[in-house]
Amino acid sequence: MTHDIKKHTIVGITGGIGSGKTTIAKYFEELGIPVYHADFEAKLLMNRSKIIKRKLKELFGEEAYKKDTLNKPFLRNQIFKNKELLQKMNAIVHPKVGSHFQRWLKKQNAPYILKEVAIIFENNLQNQYDYIISVVATEEERIRRVIKRDDVSRQSVMAIINNQWSDAEKIKKSDFVIENNHLETAKAQALRIHNQLLSKIK
Repeated sequence: MTHDIKKHTIVGITGGIGSGKTTIAKYFEELGIPVYHADFEAKLLMNRSKIIKRKLKELFGEEAYKKDTLNKPFLRNQIFKNKELLQKMNAIVHPKVGSHFQRWLKKQNAPYILKEVAIIFENNLQNQYDYIISVVATEEERIRRVIKRDDVSRQSVMAIINNQWSDAEKIKKSDFVIENNHLETAKAQALRIHNQLLSKIK
């Protein structure tokens, strides 16, 4: 991780499925920090961009979209069975998200910005950030949250967890860690990190 302070200090926030990283990212927004939700923006672009739509249909077939809307269950099923397809999809979507992020970044005026990304280390993108925060939670808590949120089976949640880096691996490579088993405790940790970042950037 490069800790030199550039025009914008970019802090990555990541965590496995069900860790609650989006909830924690929203708390940073409450503290006045702009947050770029990369996965949310990627989904918007996959529904809006004609180029992405065309390329995804070439890759997955017409079934990639239903009534001109991204067919998420179909795609999820395809990419979790086939890592090569996942890489090809990322090669189509990520450059567009990257360009969109750079345009967004130019408009920001804050001590630092937060970029919420599900998989930083898995895609070897850690050098794009000045600091990285990993949000972690117990496996059982993560499984419970995802089943409740997405109405999916335990087996399908475990398949996703097994495709991502373990919390232990992420912690080793992160500058900060937030344990998010209980929201109020996690918020207190986030506030402490926020203050540490402000003092580092001054």
